[in-house]
Amino acid sequence: MPLLTPTRLGCTFLTFMCLTACQQDQAVPFSGYAEADLIYLAPSGGGVLQHLKVQRGDHVAQGTPLFQVDSSAESYSRQSAEAQQNRATAQLADLGKGRRKEEIKAILAQQAQAKAALGTSTSQLKRQGELVRQGFVSAAKMDDLQAAQARDAARVKELDAQLALAQESARPDTIQAARADLQAARAQVSQSRWAEAQQGRNAPVPATVFDVLYRAGEWVAPGAPVVVLLPDQGVKVRFFVPQAALAQIKVGASVRYACDGCTAGPARVRYVSPQAEFTPPVIYSNESKGKLVFMVEASPEGEAASQLKPGQPLTVSLAP
Repeated sequence: MPLLTPTRLGCTFLTFMCLTACQQDQAVPFSGYAEADLIYLAPSGGGVLQHLKVQRGDHVAQGTPLFQVDSSAESYSRQSAEAQQNRATAQLADLGKGRRKEEIKAILAQQAQAKAALGTSTSQLKRQGELVRQGFVSAAKMDDLQAAQARDAARVKELDAQLALAQESARPDTIQAARADLQAARAQVSQSRWAEAQQGRNAPVPATVFDVLYRAGEWVAPGAPVVVLLPDQGVKVRFFVPQAALAQIKVGASVRYACDGCTAGPARVRYVSPQAEFTPPVIYSNESKGKLVFMVEASPEGEAASQLKPGQPLTVSLAP
């Protein structure tokens, strides 16, 4: 047996240290799977599904119509709201105007009649005043003539005021109230149009139709999803890290995933669960703390991300 010289002993020690470091770098990968961030699209109100414009597996661009639920009730509400808006608009416009021309002409005619009556009563009062002073007419007759003249003068003033009022618009407070009614009517129209539009939905993002939950002719309950979309780049990597390795996983860290039948690719950690989970058994003890894991989510990057399918088993390891 050859003796270990100092040189051979140093080389052996260095080889042992390198093998140990390599074994430490080759950490056990974490188990996980591909998870989908799905979008569930539903109408705001219930009704019969009239049109289903996509099928499962279709790829749709942003803004593509997906389905249409019967919106007759919402359409009637919109028409009623628009009629109320037209009424409020007409009332506000009417309050900003004076009386109609025919009404003003009637007031002018009454005013002319009252002025003629005032002229007659004033002339009679003047003539009878001379006769009273000469003693041919009693003082009581003079009182009647004065009262008639005052009455006719008051009537002329009344018609003057009516004419001025007829030529003016409504009071400012009344106009302000009419403007508030018009604003409320416009808001009601906007709400009705929104409710009607929500009976049909368009694709909010480019996506693949993951599932279709109703068929044309079926009744859809309010808020019940009709179409489920899987957005492009909507698949994430979800894996579980033992508590002993949790310190190595940080938000923003880079990891690599691999699976059967797909190309391995990189991913970046975007979420680390603050709550621990147990693998069975669920009774905690110092002996079973090795079964304590934390859920981690990462966003896949690169072209390999398009190959991931929801539910696909993955193995995840730290990026070198």
